[in-house]
Amino acid sequence: MDKKAELKSLIKEQGIVPLYYAADAGVSIELMRAMYQGGIRTTEYANRGEQAMKNFKEMRKACDAEMPGMRLGIGTIKNAEAAREYIDEGAEFLVCPGILESVIELSDKHNLLCVPGCMTPSEIIRAESCGVNMVKLFPANTLGPSYIEAVQALFTDMTFLPTGGIELNEDNLRGWFKVGVCAVGGSKMITKAVIENQLYDDLSKECQRALNLIKTIRESI
Repeated sequence: MDKKAELKSLIKEQGIVPLYYAADAGVSIELMRAMYQGGIRTTEYANRGEQAMKNFKEMRKACDAEMPGMRLGIGTIKNAEAAREYIDEGAEFLVCPGILESVIELSDKHNLLCVPGCMTPSEIIRAESCGVNMVKLFPANTLGPSYIEAVQALFTDMTFLPTGGIELNEDNLRGWFKVGVCAVGGSKMITKAVIENQLYDDLSKECQRALNLIKTIRESI
């Protein structure tokens, strides 16, 4: 199995992709460590602050040293230059807010999964024409599960990862998995309170709860 296919499989198996940014490298590592202890094996760090690259380098070192099996990706990639820098620092997958052909081509060159953001059928068609078979649907809380149910009939070979404002309760998650998404974005998992108050034990427990809930929902659908 190639790296792209393996990542897709891992994302689908996990059912949720936590994503976050913290300005402090130590906090960023502790959050990743807490998620790892809670059963998370794939996470997305957001390229959204001045310290993002510096933090990512330290996270990569910590990941390699003490978190076997953890796949660390980078999100909010908006140009090929940033993509290249993060790939050089060990990013294992890339997530973009939109469709960037230069980033997709660069990811393909390195056999890395690139997940572009889409909102409309036209954007999904464009992503498909670039050889993409997994897209991030954003903002998920605005589009809703019924949107995916409608567009899936048009894009039977596309895998959908809804992201943005997804509440991690049973009713909401059931709605998404019932329409066949591969996983959901976990931006709600790492709250501002968790970051500011360093609630790492609480985060580990929340990861365990969410993973168990997703497993239960999938088994009942």
